Amino acid sequence: MPRIALFPGSFDPFTRGHEDIVLRGLQLFDEIIIGIGRNANKKRYFPLEVMEELISETFRDYSGVRVLSYDGLTANIARENGAKFLLRGLRNTTDFEYENSISQVNRYVYEDVETVFLITSPHLAPISSSIIRDLHRYGQNVDSFVPYTLAPSHNESN
Repeated sequence: MPRIALFPGSFDPFTRGHEDIVLRGLQLFDEIIIGIGRNANKKRYFPLEVMEELISETFRDYSGVRVLSYDGLTANIARENGAKFLLRGLRNTTDFEYENSISQVNRYVYEDVETVFLITSPHLAPISSSIIRDLHRYGQNVDSFVPYTLAPSHNESN
């Protein structure tokens, strides 16, 4: 039976830290599904369709990686896709506190799912999607923080 992990997140944007977690996760799992969750309460900075395409292109040479977007509970999406594992990256203790609570809820919804935490590689720990969004919004080049090239922001005056 293949070991399938769902790597859920908003990925707004998908960072080099996220890429690192996926590549390291491939040493543990046969397949990783990068799940881009839609959150009706949050307005995306980068369009979902653009991020799906950029992430898919990033992993085009990896047969064990696929990308999907979803609505609903992460645990249910894992179950529907045969994933018995949720893959999560941790940068610090604040991430752990949040992710630990979420992992407990996911086990409540889908008792067969296990959350696997990977500690972010030290050189990538300071990077976050929100920092990248802010840099990009104000016209800074963020290509060293993401595994693809982003078009310049048109919102430099914000």
